[in-house]
Amino acid sequence: EQIAETAIQEDADAVGLSCHSGAHMTLFPRVVRLLRDRGADEVVVFGGGIIPKEDLGPLEESGIERIFTPGTPTKAIIDWLRTRLSETRAAS
Repeated sequence: EQIAETAIQEDADAVGLSCHSGAHMTLFPRVVRLLRDRGADEVVVFGGGIIPKEDLGPLEESGIERIFTPGTPTKAIIDWLRTRLSETRAAS
């Protein structure tokens, strides 16, 4: 709830979530749902952590746009985010 509220208050373009506890199937979709329930449909939500391959599809279906697994270079994440946000701005 605090993540969604802060993203809305700060007019965030994106929210990046990281989870290493195994609770990603609960926590990640909850953040998306809270954002959408509050009208923040345009906020890009992505995540990372130790996430099994079989969870990637369900997470995507829940609104997580991209999952970055361990070993992903920070530059790859930044490049993806810049591209994704520029697409959003171009569509506006």
